[in-house]
Amino acid sequence: MPGESIGPMTQTTSIMITGTFDLGEIAMMGFGHRDEHKFDGIMRMAFCLDGSYERQVGVAARQDDGRLELEVIAEGEPLNAAELESVRGQVARVVSLDHDGDAFDRLCLADPALAAVHARAPGFRPALFYSPYEAAIWSIISARRARGQGIALRARLAEQWGAAFDVAGVRTLAVPTPSQLAAVQAGPGLPSDRIPRLHSIAEAARQGRLDADRLRALPPEEARAQLQELPGIGPFYSSLIVIRACGHADVPAPEEGHSRAAIQEAYGIDHDLSDAELAEITQTWKPFRTWVTVMMRALADREIPATAG
Repeated sequence: MPGESIGPMTQTTSIMITGTFDLGEIAMMGFGHRDEHKFDGIMRMAFCLDGSYERQVGVAARQDDGRLELEVIAEGEPLNAAELESVRGQVARVVSLDHDGDAFDRLCLADPALAAVHARAPGFRPALFYSPYEAAIWSIISARRARGQGIALRARLAEQWGAAFDVAGVRTLAVPTPSQLAAVQAGPGLPSDRIPRLHSIAEAARQGRLDADRLRALPPEEARAQLQELPGIGPFYSSLIVIRACGHADVPAPEEGHSRAAIQEAYGIDHDLSDAELAEITQTWKPFRTWVTVMMRALADREIPATAG
């Protein structure tokens, strides 16, 4: 039944790491529903698998030298080879191991302003939502709520309608699959106007409209426009889905005010950046404008470690 712990069916696989990488930085980044307060060497995940989103898995990720080792817990039958490869690709996207990390390091080190920020946490990479489907669910349930309230509501939705996995000794929740989401009629704290919006998300997923590869292949503005056809997804949340769920490394987000402020400080600029000035600076960050923008915001208030060069 949805929400009950699922007996383990564990398989293993791994992802090669390129560039400086620190799994703890990604696990502790804090965004969307993730709100970890400590890191024990394991990043725990539970999500609907790319493709139809109709299979849920739990994943325990551990960093070991130049690899990210994954323990994958599946419900029912073991994952086939294609499904296990899909897990690898999805986790790589979530922890930003799907692009050339060495090239990112070189870009940061070549720019003194970026190098100073990069030195605060050299292994930092953006953490992403598990998929556009799950980012769309988060967009609906968290709209006009404090993030903590959104986190609690997501947990209740997953408890009642989704699945739970024992991931390295911690009960970890996966949101409902599209078929499970389509059956949701009511839930504690879930406003009635969100139900038909969640059903629209389920239907869009079943039609393939929330496939990460399909959305990433579109020009970002077109992807945003298509997402805004979904009830409850406006400009802000369509950008969130495109930038923080599809796996882009080079989509700028000039409207993000906190990042603008961090960029101004890093480059020693004493006035509000114009769009033209911002575009000129971010142009030098290609092909990692998304990664650098997220790094700028996430590490803005971080002190440079005493051991940093």
